[in-house]
Amino acid sequence: MDQILTPEGELLRDPPIRDDLIVRLYRAMVFARQYDHKSVSLQRQGRLATYAPFEGQEAAQIGAAAALHPDDWLVATYRDAAAMWAHGYPMDLLYLGRTGDERGGAPPEDVPCLPPSITVGGHMIHAVGISWAAKLRGERNVALTMFGDGATSEGDFHEAMNFAAVYQTPTVFLCQNNGYAISLPVHEQTKAEHISDKAIGYGMPGETIDGNDLLVVYERVLAAVNRARTGGGPTLIEAVTYRMGPHTTNDDPGRYRSSAEEAEARAKDPLERIRRYLESKNAWTEEWEAEVRAEAASAADEAIAAAESVPKPTADDLFGAVFADAPPHIAEQWGWVSHE
Repeated sequence: MDQILTPEGELLRDPPIRDDLIVRLYRAMVFARQYDHKSVSLQRQGRLATYAPFEGQEAAQIGAAAALHPDDWLVATYRDAAAMWAHGYPMDLLYLGRTGDERGGAPPEDVPCLPPSITVGGHMIHAVGISWAAKLRGERNVALTMFGDGATSEGDFHEAMNFAAVYQTPTVFLCQNNGYAISLPVHEQTKAEHISDKAIGYGMPGETIDGNDLLVVYERVLAAVNRARTGGGPTLIEAVTYRMGPHTTNDDPGRYRSSAEEAEARAKDPLERIRRYLESKNAWTEEWEAEVRAEAASAADEAIAAAESVPKPTADDLFGAVFADAPPHIAEQWGWVSHE
């Protein structure tokens, strides 16, 4: 398993980016964790619907998003809010979507993200379609799709991988292997030693990396993105990480994993790893950390306030965002509601 930065914050080889960028990405990881903690709290208060925490997976998401160009596509899941926000998806819309308001799934036109996919595995096919379209048009856009280990047991995963390999689409498949598909451990859903081994059967490169290591995630995703952009086709990357919290706020992970296992995972916290490295380089202080945490909390509060102040949807909001041209039966119903 490829790694650059150990859990103790020690380099095994030269970092792929300068320390000033590592500081920026660490700051983004702090913002992401604040968003995650706030979301869990809001759900407990009844202000959000069921929520899927991603604490522990910040390095995989922020590192991967940082490797993209602004016009590359990100096609992600309900657990990938950190990556989506890092790629430009407004935080208030992420919160809005979690309240059950579908308008949260409509990012600004200049943000190349699809709405978070709830259907496990289904979105990978969309990513392949987007990247194939870019190739047919002679464009240089790449599509990065993110998913969990459980999604690799879905038929959509295999169809997407096969199509991408056959047509050499500029697609990067990033599996965040967090150990469990809800409560099912990964060794009970596949006999492959590594999920990345599945790439061999489709004729594409595959590799396994330490998903809690921000630096190796950035390096390997960037290499895959560059290969895709220059005609080298798709890549499967397995980022081994850990979901510190429950599968969702309706789940009790204590029923299927031990406290010792969780403690071992927390010792590999991706934020602590970067913090230790930056501290060793005199690029981190407790005062600066406090400032960043305060900024992150303020940003989350502002996004929450914006999401909760959105007016109730109109008939145009409800009916106008589904079809480019409404079919007769939808147009008729639209007219009924508009005249009430």
